[in-house]
Amino acid sequence: MSQLAEKVSQDIISALEADRLVLPTLPEVALRVREVAEDPDASINELGKVIGSDAALTARLIKVANSPLLRGSKEITDLKMALARLGIEYTCNIATGLAMSQMFQATTDLVDKRMREVWTRSSEIAGICHVLCKHRTKLRPDQATLAGLVHRIGVLPILTYAEENPALMRDSFTLDTVIEQLQGPLGDRILKRWDFPEQLIHIPTQHVQFDRDNKEADYADIVTVAMLQSYMGSNHPLAQIDYSSVASFARLGLDSDMESADADDLSAEMEAAMALLQ
Repeated sequence: MSQLAEKVSQDIISALEADRLVLPTLPEVALRVREVAEDPDASINELGKVIGSDAALTARLIKVANSPLLRGSKEITDLKMALARLGIEYTCNIATGLAMSQMFQATTDLVDKRMREVWTRSSEIAGICHVLCKHRTKLRPDQATLAGLVHRIGVLPILTYAEENPALMRDSFTLDTVIEQLQGPLGDRILKRWDFPEQLIHIPTQHVQFDRDNKEADYADIVTVAMLQSYMGSNHPLAQIDYSSVASFARLGLDSDMESADADDLSAEMEAAMALLQ
């Protein structure tokens, strides 16, 4: 790591420890949705009141409920029908993910472009996560989708820091080095602060631990494989990884030669899943 990258990393860590680094907070509507979902006495109607106050979120949840992924026989035309089809837990996770898109915006063009790139890629990976989870595990596809959306959440405070330090924004090599080193630990800390479920809190660090030892497939495995699938065939360093060295494939019962895997059979479903989140 260059001296500059090392210095910037130290500055960010010092700011974090002194409570001077701005960690992102979940949008208000996502906080309220999660609060209702965690109340064992809460009803679909109460959840509907919270979501109904946000017209854009309402429209997107109706779109999710009508997605080919959920294959309902009847068209969903209002929020009440959508919630009845999705259920409280599924709605909570998808609504949290959809609401998060507003966090990936900035006031300067360079930072805004970076944030939107992270969100677009995370949305694509989350769509793949949904389908992989559904076909390869007994885990919950809504939780896997949320795992895909938050796996790079640690990039946000680094880009916020860069926005206040324009020289770093212009030095993309140093910025990328700092992101690679810090986004995992920062992401874990953010998800812990947000009171996310234990299975998701360490996704930011675990999804890049390719030799991680685990008895059964978990959400980090799903994100790992979805991420590698997303970059396959590109010039990105992750496209050069030797997939046979990635333990997640075996835990998900997948062939590490993804080109010959059953990806073609699932491609239409993956496109549908990605479209949900765009």
